[in-house]
Amino acid sequence: MSLTDTFVRFAKASKPSGDKHYDGGGLYIHVKPQGKYWRLDYRYLNKRKTMALGTYPEVALAKARKRRDDARVLLADGIDPAEARREEREAKLIAASHTFESVALKWLAMQAKMRSASTQDKVMAWLQHDVFPHIGKRPISAIKPRDVLAVAQKVEAREAYDSAHRIKQMCGQIFRYAVALDLVQRDVTADLRGALAVIPRSHHAALTEPKDVAALMRAIHGYEGYPVAKAALKLAPLLFVRPGELRAAEWAEIDLDGAEWRIPAVRMKMHVEHVVPLARQAVAILRKLYPVTGDGRYVFPSLRTPRECMSENTVNAALRGLGYSKEEMTGHGFRAMARTMLDEVLGERVDLIEHQLAHAVKDPNGRAYNRTKHLPARREMMQRWADYLDRLRDGHDLH
Repeated sequence: MSLTDTFVRFAKASKPSGDKHYDGGGLYIHVKPQGKYWRLDYRYLNKRKTMALGTYPEVALAKARKRRDDARVLLADGIDPAEARREEREAKLIAASHTFESVALKWLAMQAKMRSASTQDKVMAWLQHDVFPHIGKRPISAIKPRDVLAVAQKVEAREAYDSAHRIKQMCGQIFRYAVALDLVQRDVTADLRGALAVIPRSHHAALTEPKDVAALMRAIHGYEGYPVAKAALKLAPLLFVRPGELRAAEWAEIDLDGAEWRIPAVRMKMHVEHVVPLARQAVAILRKLYPVTGDGRYVFPSLRTPRECMSENTVNAALRGLGYSKEEMTGHGFRAMARTMLDEVLGERVDLIEHQLAHAVKDPNGRAYNRTKHLPARREMMQRWADYLDRLRDGHDLH
């Protein structure tokens, strides 16, 4: 006679060893003084075996019957259900131990022999800042396409479109590495084709690949034109201010000893005074220029008259003289170059970059940050940027 829910609920042990009450198909409940235990008796390879199916009431009668039926399906296929369950449990333990982060770090270590240290650092920064906080602790076998998409879309939301695409590609490489290790069946990022926004073309032409910027910095370093234009061209990538702000710079605004340039609000697009920390390289260029133009108002005076600043076309003309067309690089493009590479290559904080670009940056309450917000951190960022450009010019960090 089959068991009922009522019987199982009220059944009590009549002796210390307990009582067995059968339901059919080898399923029974062993009622002991300390609890009620579901068991399944079966034969496999002519041997009698018993398999635990859980305890009551955590496993109700209907669920115990379902587990019995599943086990008998396996037996019909010549599979020992107890062994199958053990293998399943081990597979889950293995999956839990192979998190996305652990697999990614193994993949990164494997890549170290084939990539430069700077590229490794850039990839690690992406992983630590954008990926691990969201999916790093999850078993890689449990991650779905939508999980990777959510990570990339968070990067998209800050308008770092190229980084979003690169992060998706990086995750794809990690998944393919996991496939080779037999940890996952496939690269789930293959399902994300077309899911991210197309990388927008910058309105102002700019170089953003390290090898291209390295060539540009060498060309600028070797420029032998008018000294004022030469100084402006060298400062443009270091300061990445708007071209109009650069050409109209006044000596009275610059504190060489304090390594700082304060552009008055009247000359700023946002009508707020802007502080530009000067890296050592920028200070050196300005000190060399001071004996040439320091007795006048403008840092970069016009060639025609010192009472006016240099022409808006001066930096662009110098770039054309170096062989760069307007479709390749512009004076305004130094801002896009810095914005992209500080974020995507050096992994600098986006809010610091936006502050330095004199973009509107809001605090968590929607208020505009003070112009001196994070100034010490911005000073350090500007020095790292200048040092990085020097390394590119010298042929390092090209990947």
